[in-house]
Amino acid sequence: MQKYFTPDAPAAIGPYSQAIVANGFVFTSGQIAINPQTNAVQATTIEEQTKQVCENLKAILEHCGSSLDKVVKTTCFLADMNDFAAFNGIYGTYFTEKPARSCVAVKTLPKNVLVEVEVIAVKE
Repeated sequence: MQKYFTPDAPAAIGPYSQAIVANGFVFTSGQIAINPQTNAVQATTIEEQTKQVCENLKAILEHCGSSLDKVVKTTCFLADMNDFAAFNGIYGTYFTEKPARSCVAVKTLPKNVLVEVEVIAVKE
């Protein structure tokens, strides 16, 4: 089991790793719309936040020797299920291989963001 960290994605805001690689799989922690260059949430819309989340996941996966097209499962958390269609519009441009997915609405997310996503991917 190996822990991974890349400066191209936000540093953990708690006692966890950005990703763990074990048994040929990459398990990422949930990513929110923190810009790794500023360490702040700058995006305000669901579309902007989803894009930042996907860019963070892409950076982590690439650092671990995987990629978005190797993702087998995503878990998505939305602060408001009314954002589902707009979220899907951006999500679908990143996850073109259509991995298995769960998507749930939650009461509150860290830093009051609108979306959080975690993934499991095959390590290349």
